[in-house]
Amino acid sequence: MHTLPAGMLMERAATGLVSAVVDVGGGAYGLRVVLLVGSGDNGGDALLAGSHLATRGARVDAVLLGTTTHDHLDALLLAGGRVHGADALDGLEEQQWWQTAEVVIDGIVGIGGVGGLREPAASVVAKIPDEALVIAIDIPSGVDADTGEVHGVALPADLTVCMGTYKTGLLVEPGSGYAGKVQLVDIGLNPTLPEPVAEALQVSDVVEGLPIPAPDSDKFRRGVVGVVAGSSAFPGAAVLCVAGAIRAGAGYVRLLAPAAVIALVHEEFPEVVAMPLPDIPVPEMAAQMVGLVGQVQSWVIGPGAGTDEYSMALLQEVLDSGSPVLLDADALTLVSQDPDLVQVISRRPVATLMTPHAGELARLLAVERSDVEARPLHFVREAAARFGCTVLLKGPVTLVAHVGRPTRANSTGTSWLGTAGSGDVLSGLAGTYLAAGLDPREAGSMAAFIHGVAGQLLSKGEISPLRSRELADALPDAVAAIRGSRT
Repeated sequence: MHTLPAGMLMERAATGLVSAVVDVGGGAYGLRVVLLVGSGDNGGDALLAGSHLATRGARVDAVLLGTTTHDHLDALLLAGGRVHGADALDGLEEQQWWQTAEVVIDGIVGIGGVGGLREPAASVVAKIPDEALVIAIDIPSGVDADTGEVHGVALPADLTVCMGTYKTGLLVEPGSGYAGKVQLVDIGLNPTLPEPVAEALQVSDVVEGLPIPAPDSDKFRRGVVGVVAGSSAFPGAAVLCVAGAIRAGAGYVRLLAPAAVIALVHEEFPEVVAMPLPDIPVPEMAAQMVGLVGQVQSWVIGPGAGTDEYSMALLQEVLDSGSPVLLDADALTLVSQDPDLVQVISRRPVATLMTPHAGELARLLAVERSDVEARPLHFVREAAARFGCTVLLKGPVTLVAHVGRPTRANSTGTSWLGTAGSGDVLSGLAGTYLAAGLDPREAGSMAAFIHGVAGQLLSKGEISPLRSRELADALPDAVAAIRGSRT
């Protein structure tokens, strides 16, 4: 701001906002626009954009919700806009200009806002006509820009016009659920921006990072994935995890499971090399069983594997194996039951990737699930610090955290992915990327991205439910679509 003429950044922001309003409104002339104006810079952006819209023929009404008088208020009035103060707030429902609004611009609270909306703003946003399109400036009011947390009343937007750079609160839940579509406006900040604290992979990032076999590759160079999954209670978990690994491109899958589970897996995947667990498992035999599997480049352990004493012994042997390990499902439950495993995981000299959902992360951290769902960014980072590894938190927006690196928020997916077995497929997919040599942060975030694209392809624009078994078979199509778009 000190290197530019006064007001230049606000002018750039207002120009970008006007462009977005014109795009969604089908033009400015005759468009009925209401500005919700707070005391901060967002209020100034709204007024300046409103004055530009008014000069282009829009009807613009500004509702003043703060105590600050903005410099651009006079410009709006000179352009033909109208201003409404506190005396107009009680009778909004009776005002035609309010009831016929087509676009409502949220300039109440900006990136410095803390907590939910206060009065009178909280009451005003509750009265916004259902037909009006809400456009937020930078961040929906009531959403914490740094964390995505929502404490109290917040205003959901259909479109958020983000100035200069994405805000963390737009990428993570619950804030991302309030943001609607997000449109970035370049106002010239890039040369001055610090290192990010959060990021989201784009298609080009995934294309560059995908582990594609070299011409001289073979099944061992492509990656050998060891899988400990499935039980008499949950045999299908092994099928889905193995399917995720094979359809992700694993060169070789070695399975350690009960004989009945292996038979079920072999019906679909005869190429899997399997070692049956003894009918009467003895914990002291766990080391021998893990050793008999043979050399692997990564382990995936936990999907449907059980939580008994023998499962614990297998987990301890896998963690001691010296190979990268992905911990999921029942393996995470076992970790939550044994505090000593925290140190075991944090001291491992090789990669560990944990893939909990909100309930599993809550057990790992001894907090309530509702707390994790309200503050996912906080708790996934806390888990990464406590366990000294990479943590992938599954949810509406999957987060991948590693201490000292920007937390990644996944931008792909569909609500139809919230189905039994979807996480087992993700485990096999991410485990394959670990075996291919990706570090756990890359493996987790790349897997989440491709898993989400596969879900989008199957759901046909989020209108159709999907099966987890179909999801695994859609992984190659997702990779092909990503490599073909490169946008």
